[in-house]
Amino acid sequence: MDSDIILVIVVATALAFDFTNGFHDTANAVATSISTRALAPKTAVSLSALLNFVGAFISVKVAATVASGIVDADLINTTVIFAGLIGAIVWNLVTWAFGLPSSSSHALIGGVVGASFASSGTDAILGQGLLETVIIPALVAPVVAFVAAGACILITYRMVGRLRPGPVNRGYRLGQIASASLLSLSHGTNDAQKTMGIITLALVAHGTLEGPSPHPPTWVIVSAATAIALGTYSGGWRIIRTMGSRIYKMDPAQGFAAQGGGAAVLLTASHLGFPLSTTHSITGAVLGAGAAKRLSAVRWGLAGNIAVAWALTIPAAAFVGALTYGVSQIFGEGALGPVLIVVSLLMLMVAIFGRRLRGAPAITPAAADA
Repeated sequence: MDSDIILVIVVATALAFDFTNGFHDTANAVATSISTRALAPKTAVSLSALLNFVGAFISVKVAATVASGIVDADLINTTVIFAGLIGAIVWNLVTWAFGLPSSSSHALIGGVVGASFASSGTDAILGQGLLETVIIPALVAPVVAFVAAGACILITYRMVGRLRPGPVNRGYRLGQIASASLLSLSHGTNDAQKTMGIITLALVAHGTLEGPSPHPPTWVIVSAATAIALGTYSGGWRIIRTMGSRIYKMDPAQGFAAQGGGAAVLLTASHLGFPLSTTHSITGAVLGAGAAKRLSAVRWGLAGNIAVAWALTIPAAAFVGALTYGVSQIFGEGALGPVLIVVSLLMLMVAIFGRRLRGAPAITPAAADA
């Protein structure tokens, strides 16, 4: 009975993480469109939510990687997965509070790795899989997106540099609708699958599913898609402001280049089964599009703060995941520990973030440009 209760808690916590992933990463898809006035804020967020939902059904290769390529499913249990999810959620909320676009994907992976290490030591961690599918892509993706967006904007300026700015900007604002849609689709394809993979891993640990590379059940795909779409619709306005105007003030052509570069990297990663960070990809593209125009246009200090948050994500989430597992074990192997942790976290969220949400100003195009 306790194992069934813990499985239910894990599934609910995974969907809660998926929701925080949606509102935390909304900025990745829509910030540039809002800041250049290509789309109104509500329209941009609604479109992104819809395409996040659709994108979750395109592929399950990333889900398979998360379910079987990072930790040894035979050495972990549902309590370990629960602790990893708590680590990811806590890091998402901390970085959201400071307006930093950190990686929800790496927070999830870090949390699960930390909890697995606390439970079974290094034997539970598939080091080669972690290196090949997480660490190396995390280092390569921002660079590739930086170069792709930079090259795109240089070609664009060469093509339209002598034309009147008015018609050119109107044309690229229309183009941004297409590129933002593609980016939202690719975000749903890559990010929702991580939650699918975690729930699938929990089902394997519980004994509900079997096999070295189990396929996520339909209900898992639908619920993960719904959770990330609802989170996206709620909107991560703090991070939207950072991504949309605080790194640098972009024009429609730069916004189009950044979104296109980020989407291309994400779709390629999803096809290869890499659980790539949407944040790393689009931030690299934003920096590339800005630097290609003028190096001094980019606020490199803020970019450095974001890079520090990236570097801290996996170890910080791993620490919280390991700590959560240790606390849960104080109350034994049953469901009491996870239940108390969930209740405590909910109370903390209501106390700290409820007040912030009530006091947060609405983001308009004018505010995004401020």
